[in-house]
Amino acid sequence: MRTVNNSQIFRIINLVSFPAFIILLACNQASRQEDAKPNIVFILADDLGWADLPAYGNSFNEAPSLDRLAREGMRFTDAYAACPVCSPSRASIQSGMYPARVGVIDFIPGHWRPYESLRVPENRTQFLPEEIITIGEAMKMAGYTTGYFGKWHLGHQPEHLPGAQGYDDWRVSRGIYYNLNSGEGLHPPDTTISDQRRLSEVLTDYSINFIERNQDKPFFLFLAHFDVHVQLDADMKLIDKYLNKEKVENYPCNAIYAAMVEHLDRSVGRVLSALDDLHLSENTMVVFYSDNGGLVSRFDGIPLITKDKLHIYEGTDLAYIATSNAPLRNEKGTVYEGGIREPLIIKWPEKIEPGSVSVSLITSVDFFPTFMEIAGAPMPAGRLVDGRSFMPQLRGQTDEGERSVFWHYPVYHHDVPAGAIRKGIWKLIEFFDDGRLELYNLKEDINEQYDLANERPDKVMELHEELRAWRISVRADMPVANPDFEPERRFIWGRHPYHDREVSESQ
Repeated sequence: MRTVNNSQIFRIINLVSFPAFIILLACNQASRQEDAKPNIVFILADDLGWADLPAYGNSFNEAPSLDRLAREGMRFTDAYAACPVCSPSRASIQSGMYPARVGVIDFIPGHWRPYESLRVPENRTQFLPEEIITIGEAMKMAGYTTGYFGKWHLGHQPEHLPGAQGYDDWRVSRGIYYNLNSGEGLHPPDTTISDQRRLSEVLTDYSINFIERNQDKPFFLFLAHFDVHVQLDADMKLIDKYLNKEKVENYPCNAIYAAMVEHLDRSVGRVLSALDDLHLSENTMVVFYSDNGGLVSRFDGIPLITKDKLHIYEGTDLAYIATSNAPLRNEKGTVYEGGIREPLIIKWPEKIEPGSVSVSLITSVDFFPTFMEIAGAPMPAGRLVDGRSFMPQLRGQTDEGERSVFWHYPVYHHDVPAGAIRKGIWKLIEFFDDGRLELYNLKEDINEQYDLANERPDKVMELHEELRAWRISVRADMPVANPDFEPERRFIWGRHPYHDREVSESQ
């Protein structure tokens, strides 16, 4: 009979137990990943239109990284910004409340036509009110490390910047500086930037560095680009690529604008690659969104290209035209679909079906409650939100019943002061200068070409009553008759009164 010594027994035990140990370790790692709070990366474009991306049907612009995001995630067809201009939409994301409730109803400081028929309301504060608990603060309470890089536009004083609004690590640009020399324009300043670099690349560098430094704990990253805001500017090599590309019908094919879309897409690609390289992709939700509809042309009628690139299109229509929102009507600064409907693409492996499309009605006040649910955290005590979590929609569920969403834009911009409500397939617009009402069936008429107000007075009355009741509930500030109205001077743009008050108060 063969005997087995102690050394052999030890080896046999190891051979049996080591695979079991590996299995146990893998199970423990899987369990920890399952229990770990998912990271959230929120990438916000500036003025990017719903129809600007190939994922939404554009056949001239190129965005392979965003195409990948759509293939691996969910694309929303009916996502909206709560306002057709920058600051209010950003306030709605940070607060989860409609801009009318927050009191920031126009970009900061605001548009001003002093001789128009209506005297429009001003923002109650020229910053995000300090008493509002932001999504950054709420995510910190939920155990996340928070970072914000890019455009803020919700106040310029230190007490109103991201560092005072819940973000651990942050850097913003105090203006549109597409190219940075020695960090000029960044706050806090960055003297490590010694050469002229494109802002989108610098912001992406900060974001990736933030991810790398916080890869072992849950993080919430907000990357807010300036692309594709005017004045249009891009790297000349990319511009040449699109100048030489075959043009498509019924789209402006502005090469500088297309190059800016690709700059934006490259940033998305770099972030996705960083997450892959760090093995974080499986536990990270990536959200891509825009703050308002696409800008077709400047409201003040001047060329929209930066001076050193103006020669490319000088003397042509493309010096004044950036893009087209077709099939949507109109553009940024209006409550027509072209001003408020946004591209929204979300990737979340194992949670969202790859390549899926959602027709659910989503608006920017929804991000706050959605991110709180993803973080497994309750809403801050006593915190009012106007949005709803769209976690059920991410899981593939369809909307139950008809949801109502609202807009309040009581200022002159690319159109006259107006408000709107969408409920199900129906959309009502109320114009405040003459009180007219327009009604559209968006299921059959996404172009908003057929006003059905006269044909469906019952639907007009129903939606108008709901819109007025909502305005009362959020204490929406309304325009009033202008005692200085001068019809012959009504379209003159003036200096906003805030500027003069700011000067006098600082003296």
